[in-house]
Amino acid sequence: MAAFVKALLDFEESTARDLYAKVSQAYPILMTRNIESAKAWVREQAKGTQRYGIVASSGAKRLKKYSAWVQSKIDAVQWFLNGNEDVRSSFFLEDTATEFDIQGLELDWTIVCWDANLRIELHGLEYYSFSGSRWRNIRKVKNREYLKNSYRVLLTRARQGFIIFIPYGDNSDETRQKPYYDGIYYYLKRIGIREI
Repeated sequence: MAAFVKALLDFEESTARDLYAKVSQAYPILMTRNIESAKAWVREQAKGTQRYGIVASSGAKRLKKYSAWVQSKIDAVQWFLNGNEDVRSSFFLEDTATEFDIQGLELDWTIVCWDANLRIELHGLEYYSFSGSRWRNIRKVKNREYLKNSYRVLLTRARQGFIIFIPYGDNSDETRQKPYYDGIYYYLKRIGIREI
């Protein structure tokens, strides 16, 4: 699993495709462009006391429209430990944990929300931070590695499996242009990640 995530984030498409074919036989990894489908899928997968939740990069600041608002701080204890009757728990899929909240911890099933801060284009990854009202290119190598690592953390927090949510985008919104998200979607599709 770690090798698959590394290959995916290092833009090693062929290696990621081969590893996905092996890993996904016993560990479901899917994708969707509909957040409600992602929520339904994790709820269906969880058995008994298995825990699920929604996660996103702390830099994923344009996902509020899709119920993934990373600027609202979660109470990690309540999010991880409270039962499915508590609206503050991960089970409600209303509060989004970031790499800071979830690093070193795991859930059984996760929804990983992928925003336009880490875009995939033909030549590889493009790194952005959202400041004010627009995306700005990240130029410092250290900051690029940090962003890449935040996605590595998010993609390795599920014990049983996960689904990646990639929005369709909206060309009427300069901060959510469809090409920002289509690059991610088509890259994952080329790797063979099954869509629901």
